Amino acid sequence: MKAINLEKMLPADIPPGEKILWFGRPEPVSFWRHAYRADWIAGYFVLLAAWNCTSAAIDSGPLAATIVTLKTLGLGAAALTLMAILAWLGARTTLYVITSRRLVMKVGIALQIFYNVPFTQIGSAALRGYSDGTGDIPVALIGGQRIAYLSLWPHAKPFRFTKPEPALRCVANAREIAEILAQALSAAAGEPLNAAAPAKPAHTDPAYAATATA
Repeated sequence: MKAINLEKMLPADIPPGEKILWFGRPEPVSFWRHAYRADWIAGYFVLLAAWNCTSAAIDSGPLAATIVTLKTLGLGAAALTLMAILAWLGARTTLYVITSRRLVMKVGIALQIFYNVPFTQIGSAALRGYSDGTGDIPVALIGGQRIAYLSLWPHAKPFRFTKPEPALRCVANAREIAEILAQALSAAAGEPLNAAAPAKPAHTDPAYAATATA
């Protein structure tokens, strides 16, 4: 596994005998909501606005409460707008590729980095589906392989700091993509596909379901 800076991306530099099975990028709205935690941030500002409104109403009356509430909600809207721009740029500049031999991730907005992860370094893959049909597909690395969490974020399984897991984040048709990856891992390992994978439908959230083991 290595991080490499290139000017071109797959499929232009596919070696002979290797096939592209799928390529795509995060769905921007889902990326904003789940990778950048927009839902949590929105909820935080709503609760903060309610608290500030109540406090201001008790201390200074309804006019002050209205003003402070609008200010708080305005700050929240500005924060969510900034995050939406970052999520859109992040999704637009990201490319995930599954081939018959490896997983490749092009990530980064200002400085783009390519992570090349051969199937021989992937121990297992999993699926986390969201209600909108998108989902995350993290992969667990084996053999002492490790990529720093901060260099991967947000393309990593959330909160897995000690053993970071690269992840295809917020991809559309996540269940179908997970099945493609599962079949590719099984084929690369010379084993039949595990009939139990994935066990849960794509709309289940937040459970992760194993899809394949190399």
